[in-house]
Amino acid sequence: MHELYLSGPGQIGLRNMKPLPDVREDEVKIESIYGGICGSDLSVYLGSLEHAVYPVRPGHELLGRVVEAGGSSGLHAGQRVVIQPNTYCGRCEWCLVGKTNICPHKKSLGVNMDGVFCSRFVIPSRYAIPVPDGLPDERAVLTEPLAVVVHAFKKVRIGQGTKIAVIGCGNEGMLAAALALYMGAEVTAMDINPKKLDLVRQLGDIRTAHPDEIAEEDFEVVIEAAGVRQSVEKGVQVVKPGGSLVLIGLAKEATLPVIKIVRKEISIYGTIIYKSPEDFRQAMEYLLDSRFHIAPLVTGVYPPEEVEAAYGSALSGDHGKVLLKF
Repeated sequence: MHELYLSGPGQIGLRNMKPLPDVREDEVKIESIYGGICGSDLSVYLGSLEHAVYPVRPGHELLGRVVEAGGSSGLHAGQRVVIQPNTYCGRCEWCLVGKTNICPHKKSLGVNMDGVFCSRFVIPSRYAIPVPDGLPDERAVLTEPLAVVVHAFKKVRIGQGTKIAVIGCGNEGMLAAALALYMGAEVTAMDINPKKLDLVRQLGDIRTAHPDEIAEEDFEVVIEAAGVRQSVEKGVQVVKPGGSLVLIGLAKEATLPVIKIVRKEISIYGTIIYKSPEDFRQAMEYLLDSRFHIAPLVTGVYPPEEVEAAYGSALSGDHGKVLLKF
């Protein structure tokens, strides 16, 4: 068995794993199938995520198969699962009302505890969510990043004819554009990288533009998915009076025209990860529908032995989702 290993920023490799511990009653042993490289994985790799620890095994987006299940796990050998990669205490005031996504004791796989980019691993069963039999592996692995969008979309009303803008066409932005289109919205996707816009157009009838090309126009809903100052400020600029801006990206700061926000009565929502398992299950419901077109989003599949090439592709900014195939 092997695992990816990040000894420090920019220092990634593959090594043999130590023997795994015995599976407890409430745990499962999982064999990895596909892992997705996410923006936060790249931040850990680059050393730009403040709460990351080293050394660490990277990875948090994963589809796997149960090979051994504890007696009280509720799962069984042979079952496919996706991983919910953020721990929660289950006891604080937020957990007790179902807001496990903002638990102050939360830790994240592949960031400040060992992740799941490895041949096999053992994990508490509450973090393993069963995958429906009819959902292909290549779509199932997108459940976790799609759950982020599912959770964000619950902040607003999106339906037939909703005029929506997505600013930033990374993985989350492309998933947001695809889901909004699937829900019947009129979608405009913005990015400064023309290669990303080329990818977005492959998802369907989505208008694309450089942010500077959108000026005298406004949108009922704006999804900010770039996580930089300029995209947040652009979002406030193009929200229609009475409209909503949803911040998925993690911009550190931005300068906002408060008087415009007040006079236009704009609603601004922060959203972080998801509620589990409900947002995961909703994401899988969308993925089960072949009319939800996301195939162009995956642009590279690499074996773990080629992890440096995989991370290089993801870092280039010209790709969609890059997967590791275990």
